[in-house]
Amino acid sequence: MIKKILVSQPKPSSDKSPYFDIAKKYGVEMVFRPFIKVESLSTREFRAQKINILEHTAIVFTSRHAIDHFFSLCKEMRLTIPEDMKYFCITETVALYIQKYVQYRKRKVFFGSTGKINDLLPTMIKHKNEKYFVPMSDVHTDEIQNLLESKKLQFTQGIMYRTVSNDFAKDEPFDYDMLIFFSPSGISALLKNFPDFQQRDIAIATFGAHTAKAAKDAGLSVQLEAPTPQYTSITMALADYVKEHNA
Repeated sequence: MIKKILVSQPKPSSDKSPYFDIAKKYGVEMVFRPFIKVESLSTREFRAQKINILEHTAIVFTSRHAIDHFFSLCKEMRLTIPEDMKYFCITETVALYIQKYVQYRKRKVFFGSTGKINDLLPTMIKHKNEKYFVPMSDVHTDEIQNLLESKKLQFTQGIMYRTVSNDFAKDEPFDYDMLIFFSPSGISALLKNFPDFQQRDIAIATFGAHTAKAAKDAGLSVQLEAPTPQYTSITMALADYVKEHNA
């Protein structure tokens, strides 16, 4: 019987989220509690990398986190970003998010369509004389670096934010029948918070192959995986799982 589910993501901003439909239909309690959080480096930590942002003519954004922490750190360092700065974004959604910080002009904002850096690369090559700056997380692959180097583009990568465990308070209850994870970092944070964690009857759901692998590598039993040909989203899979176990 599934009565209380921990979803390791922030609470949806829309009341129309499928999570709320599942909660109402099957009488389960949904608790939205991220296991991880993203925080900016301090200005001292960033300056230690000896990067001069204003030497660059274009910024490459791979996520909304990158945008938030880029502009936050620039503000703390009292840097005024030139109006003619160009922005190259992984998707249109990320590109539109820039409006939170600067006036959006299509002539200086470029974006890809697939969410992969390969798709953005041809546009960047057309602007090969730009000096690109790529804000990064402390945890990242070498994919972007290898691609930009292969095309002989001028660029600098800089760590501007990090992923850390969103620790549980000692008196915070942990009485869930099911846990839902969306990244390997979430699995790591679970074990950091509860080093003696015993799964027992707690069901675990994962989204993405890397998350499922991380859970299994940690010795956990995964009862629900998505996406699959049958379930393209975690909520589709969750609805069927709860229906079956609460029948």
